Amino acid sequence: MSRLVRATGALILTGALVVPLAPAASAYAPTDTPVGEAAFTLTLLHGNDPESALLHASADPDFGGAARYTTLLDQLRDSENAGTEAGDGESAHRGVVAVNSGDLYLPGPEFAASREEGAPFYDAIATSHAEYDAISMGNHEFDFGPDVYAEFIGALPESTPVVAANVDVSGEAALAALEAEGRIAPSTVAEVEGERIGIVGALYPPLASITSPRDVVVDEVVGPVQAEVDRLTAEDVDKIILISHLQNITYEERVAKELTGVDAMVAGGGHEVMANPDDALVPGDEVTVHPGSGEPLSYPLVVDNADGDAVPIVTAGSNYKYVGRLVLNFDAAGDLLTVGDRSGPVRVSGTGDDAVEPHPEVEAQVTKPVTDYVAELAETEVARSEVALDGTQNPGVRTQETNLGSLMADALLDTGRRNADEYGVPEPRIGIQNGGGIRNASVIPAGPLTVLDTYSVAPFANQVAVVPEIPRGQIKELLERGVASAPAADGGFMQVAGVNFAYDPERTAQVVTEDGEVTTPGERVRNAILHDGTVIVEDGEVVDGDAISVVTNDFSAAGGDMYPFRDADFTVVGSTYQGALERFLTGTLDGRISAEDYPEGGAGRIVIGEKATVPSGGDDGGDDTDPTEPPASPSPSPSPSPSPTDGPTGGPTDGPGSGKPGSPDDGKGGTLPVTGGALTSLIVAAVLAIGAGGGALYLSRKRRSATGTGEIGADPPPSAAERGRTVNAGPPEW
Repeated sequence: MSRLVRATGALILTGALVVPLAPAASAYAPTDTPVGEAAFTLTLLHGNDPESALLHASADPDFGGAARYTTLLDQLRDSENAGTEAGDGESAHRGVVAVNSGDLYLPGPEFAASREEGAPFYDAIATSHAEYDAISMGNHEFDFGPDVYAEFIGALPESTPVVAANVDVSGEAALAALEAEGRIAPSTVAEVEGERIGIVGALYPPLASITSPRDVVVDEVVGPVQAEVDRLTAEDVDKIILISHLQNITYEERVAKELTGVDAMVAGGGHEVMANPDDALVPGDEVTVHPGSGEPLSYPLVVDNADGDAVPIVTAGSNYKYVGRLVLNFDAAGDLLTVGDRSGPVRVSGTGDDAVEPHPEVEAQVTKPVTDYVAELAETEVARSEVALDGTQNPGVRTQETNLGSLMADALLDTGRRNADEYGVPEPRIGIQNGGGIRNASVIPAGPLTVLDTYSVAPFANQVAVVPEIPRGQIKELLERGVASAPAADGGFMQVAGVNFAYDPERTAQVVTEDGEVTTPGERVRNAILHDGTVIVEDGEVVDGDAISVVTNDFSAAGGDMYPFRDADFTVVGSTYQGALERFLTGTLDGRISAEDYPEGGAGRIVIGEKATVPSGGDDGGDDTDPTEPPASPSPSPSPSPSPTDGPTGGPTDGPGSGKPGSPDDGKGGTLPVTGGALTSLIVAAVLAIGAGGGALYLSRKRRSATGTGEIGADPPPSAAERGRTVNAGPPEW
């Protein structure tokens, strides 16, 4: 195991947790190893968070993409095995291991292509061609629940094990069967040129708070991982890699400090970009700043473990944009001597001096059919907007009311009311959409909106869910949760329909446990008024009255983002939230989003102060006005249809998820690029590039019939016992 790890002088280390470098690696070599020599050189090729970005990097079609990534990975594997780029101190005895640390897919338009009836699992095809020695579990693998994840694993070659030392899948039959076959395991051992390389996996413990693992149980990290490392060590495996999906680099650092016997860690979930000064980056990318030190993250980041040994930690951005290359030089005892100074991210480029050609099989089996599918979505207009729609995150839907947030909340309320009778629930009076579930992370310009735009806004498999008869005190608790983190950005910040409220961010914020138990009642919500004029909070106090039914998505209803519903019964009412948005646009709004109903800056549904704007003109209609001081942007709210028309509705493209355009997980603040028309042009460019053509395609797509996928069929809604959560957004780095 690694007693001594010292990188070459090219590596710049950052942060208080980082180990200082020695003047020269050779000064720390064991006495029985010749200075400057290594007995074995292992190149660790790694990726993380591809997240179904199968076609190209979201911001630039000339970079990324599964087909180019596969070509580059193959080229690096060949050159590293041959040693054609070997540097000083590397051994002629050498080998390569390739790994991926999770989030192999993500709900979105590219993923949705795989959910078409009879379609293969395109992400699994791309992963299979990568020929990884091991992959880790990620949180997004559970976005559609354990059964879809089991389908994905089953589509991989048996030579690609899924490793997770702190995960118990015994409660899920499909995953348990794969574990029994050895397809899922705590670790695996790769045989490389006579050397045994142990690869251990780990997954984020609070998994249920950000996705839908159902009966999958995730333990804490250090204990289970250390036990597996010790077991491998006892079996004379003397080189061990940890591939973990812990959501951010500081978590990885904490874990590394507590472990022993791990030679290197490959991180996932945080989307950090690590690089050194000479490393080429994808246009628009910047090296991530270390949260602790404020310095750019060099490649690798090195920290001391529990024994005082140094451990390199690496990650490689996201979305198929980079292949990480970590060159590790070991002595004859299996101890790590140095990290090669040519280690770093290698960008996946289709242009310039470092361009690679797309892998022909991935191009034919993945790129072509997925491009055709996404082009169809981009060509189907569902509405025209008179105003730009703001889906930015910070400032934006995670910090304040925006017109796109209101539109999304209105869509939920519209579907909840439309489908209430069919599903035997009372009509909801309040709609809640957590800001983290609005994922386009940009401004959609005024003009046409397409089906692809609706997927970009509402990408996940979340179902519209009605939570009946919530006591008014608990309604206030929900509103308090929505503003508890303000002014900081939080995926739990809520966008609302059917209610206006005012809050004071200087007052005490609510504190709530992961189980939804309120330990510190919030005092921020000062006034709340339903759109029929009913006052439910006045001067910070709850006004007595009847319970109120709420419509939200099933992730939030089940306690996601720590919304304090506290296991309240809820009913899924026949539509995904993307389907609700599409149906609201095409039906209730008749294809027109007016600047009057959805002004830029919001209509005053959520304001800072003591008095909420007062809706006038009846339920969900008329100008919202403050009786003492008019709001900056007075505007009526649209009136969702009060009753069902043709039974449960979800729109012609009801189905799982949407894409991840832009970088909604990058955690960056500020205004983000405009999407919409720009995104469509990128898709069209991709289509032209592969000769797919741009003609209109058959739009009556058959969806797989399954509860929780958005398919509207004859089956009754699931019981409370049958319901499983579906993922929404977590903090920005997720």
